[in-house]
Amino acid sequence: MELETVQLHIIDNVAHVILNRPEKRNAFNSQMIMDLTDAFRTLAEHSCRSIVLTGEGSTFSAGADLDYMSEMREASHQDNLKDAMRLADLLELIYTHPKPVIARVNGPVVGGGNGLVAACDIAVAKKGSFFAFSEVRLGITPATISPYVIRRIGEGRARLLMLTGERFTADQALEYGLVHRVAVMGDLEHAVHGYTTALSLGGPKALEECKKLIQKVGEEPLDSVKNYTAEMIADLRVSEEGQEGMGSYLDRRDPEWQKG
Repeated sequence: MELETVQLHIIDNVAHVILNRPEKRNAFNSQMIMDLTDAFRTLAEHSCRSIVLTGEGSTFSAGADLDYMSEMREASHQDNLKDAMRLADLLELIYTHPKPVIARVNGPVVGGGNGLVAACDIAVAKKGSFFAFSEVRLGITPATISPYVIRRIGEGRARLLMLTGERFTADQALEYGLVHRVAVMGDLEHAVHGYTTALSLGGPKALEECKKLIQKVGEEPLDSVKNYTAEMIADLRVSEEGQEGMGSYLDRRDPEWQKG
């Protein structure tokens, strides 16, 4: 698969998706959105166990590229709508992806880059990184990324950060819930590896269904998900993977999916 702005490597059942425009601080443009979409669609059918999303160089993502912003400034409303929908579709693809996705935040994150972080299941940030929702200072809003960011950090934090556009640190991002762990650079790889190892211990189908479970239960009233949760556990208990998992536990052995 030919990707112009993204690298895709698979090592030991872990896929690494790397934003690869370091000279532009990994800023978005239309091509990067398409490349990321192609990469994540391809990985949905791959046998990898987890995905790590990161940036090449010292920046995770500086948001929208200046040339890209200039292009969109001159575009029609209809063309702007189509472009925004492409980013919205990418974020939804990551958020609902069948594989667990880890954001390896290797440096600053600005604007839309925060949407990528929030759409991932787990996020680890390098200490010293900073974050900013700078859109209002450009006369726009973080509209497309807002569903994922607000779910992650809550409305109160979103009001503070999105309205002011002020920078905040990795430690503050941890406090706010945007990331789950902060690591010094030497420990960043170790922290990410710890999560990919933990994810490899779970059943592939169980992980996929668990992501669906979290999303649905988190968004709907309790009385509307009772039957859904009961049906899910019943289906998984009688599935091939569920039978193997419970059998291996009772037999005191590793399940087959941990032997690959």
